[in-house]
Amino acid sequence: MVDDPGVAPLPVDPQAYRRAIGRFATGVTVATTFAGRHDHAMTANSITSVSLDPVLMLISVEQSARWHQAVLDSGVWGISILAHGARATASWLSTPGRPLHAQLDRVAHHRGAATGVALLDGALAMFECRTTGVHAAGDHSLVVGEVVGLEVPPRVDPALVYYRGRYGQLD
Repeated sequence: MVDDPGVAPLPVDPQAYRRAIGRFATGVTVATTFAGRHDHAMTANSITSVSLDPVLMLISVEQSARWHQAVLDSGVWGISILAHGARATASWLSTPGRPLHAQLDRVAHHRGAATGVALLDGALAMFECRTTGVHAAGDHSLVVGEVVGLEVPPRVDPALVYYRGRYGQLD
């Protein structure tokens, strides 16, 4: 049945939406950037490959997150796709209120050759990006970046996935 075009649809309940979208399994990543002398990192599962010509990807970032302002200031960022063994790292970097300073001290990482952002050791793949656009989307921003560097280790471990509010693995 088609709704009457003269009647506004009822808004979708955000909590119902959250439960429904939780049924979409996603990979788990850590997004990194730096501002001033500090690394900023956060667990993220809202990344998307956008284009192959040029090579672009995007990340959806909550505007109130500390990472949001840091990436706007920096203009460069990294994405590390996590293996199942990195569950503790994913949990740590998604903990609200964790200290800003030294948050990567307990996480093995190295600096990307193209941008200098932190990339996580043991990741399944790592990308370095330069921001090419930022687009407001509700309470988030879609940060689009050109991939300017990548690392793909030869081993393939099980991937860390997020489904229905829990971490799992995909072989």
